[in-house]
Amino acid sequence: MPGPVVGVLALQGAVGLHSHALTRLGVEHLEVRNARDLAAVDALIFPGGESTAMSKLLTINALFEPVAARLEAGMPAFGTCAGMILLAANVIDGRADQRSFGAIDIDVRRNAFGRQIDSFEADLDVIGLPEAPVHAVFIRAPIVERVGPGVEILAAVDNGWPVACRQGNVMVTSFHPELEPDLRMHELFVRQVAA
Repeated sequence: MPGPVVGVLALQGAVGLHSHALTRLGVEHLEVRNARDLAAVDALIFPGGESTAMSKLLTINALFEPVAARLEAGMPAFGTCAGMILLAANVIDGRADQRSFGAIDIDVRRNAFGRQIDSFEADLDVIGLPEAPVHAVFIRAPIVERVGPGVEILAAVDNGWPVACRQGNVMVTSFHPELEPDLRMHELFVRQVAA
């Protein structure tokens, strides 16, 4: 029996890096650019990139409503950095025309760790990945400022800010797991999809 097909939202951002990670895991995947592609996948990765640009492109490409409907119906999703912002319930400092899906009950602040020059790396203990810390790369990363009661915090940085969260079928990270050779965050999501 074939496994699930995981889509990667392919409008802007680190699309190829997520596709490469899924290829390395042997997971069937599809880059999603339109509603027909979306209908062919069982789950969707929202890559890092520029959240306001992705929000606009989702609308321009007539994908926002179909994606929202699939998320509402329970489609598993994994958002990294900008993808976290797109999936959040509230974007505290978003532009007036920026839309998010409200798929996970968190409030986020864009670029909260600072500008590009303030990018950093950290080793994180992640719930569900006990064997070793995950090396995380933060680039103009969002901060989770509020976590709803149904949200599990999977990892936090030293000052206590959550940087990986999960609620039901939706998982998000402030960091970019696709930039590291360690595939465990993608594996964690794929296990969730297959469950």
